[in-house]
Amino acid sequence: MGFRPIVGESGITYNVEKREGVISTMSNGWKKELNKVAWNDGEAKFEIRSWSKDHQRMGKGISFTEEELVTLANILVKMDCVKGKIVV
Repeated sequence: MGFRPIVGESGITYNVEKREGVISTMSNGWKKELNKVAWNDGEAKFEIRSWSKDHQRMGKGISFTEEELVTLANILVKMDCVKGKIVV
């Protein structure tokens, strides 16, 4: 389910290969999402990043390899995230 590559204002290309899910929506319509994104024809990585409604603009994000994402998921499981609350 790849999307077309986009060239940003700075000449950097990116391709949102898969939209995994929306984490939250801000009052201005921007959404914090988990996606799989390739930058400048590089290998796609998972990212948590804020995106504008049309996915033409984005905020700063954090990237994860698949292995790092699995590690993060295991940490969240250990934190016992239940019913929207974190029990530590």
